[in-house]
Amino acid sequence: MRDDDIASTMRALGHPVRLEILRILATQQQGQCCCADVTESLTLAQSTVSQHIKVLLDAGLIERKPHGTRNRYCIRQDKLAELNAAFFGLLEGLTPAASKEAEPA
Repeated sequence: MRDDDIASTMRALGHPVRLEILRILATQQQGQCCCADVTESLTLAQSTVSQHIKVLLDAGLIERKPHGTRNRYCIRQDKLAELNAAFFGLLEGLTPAASKEAEPA
């Protein structure tokens, strides 16, 4: 995952409502739910929830599956795994190396 992809995904995750939407999707029995299901769990207007869902869709964190007259949403586990691996590598590269003076002899 490239740095600009990581930054874009982090921006999508940078709002508490979007994190809560991911949690709601993760706890669904079949791993899918529609916008109305998410709206019921939040104290927000349906239009606001839809806007947050769009940001998550655009970032590739969730996917839309047509289901009759509605769309159902689910988390893209492959994207989360990729992001997890990228975060590990990113943060590992930011950890300062241990000083030889600090090591016991």
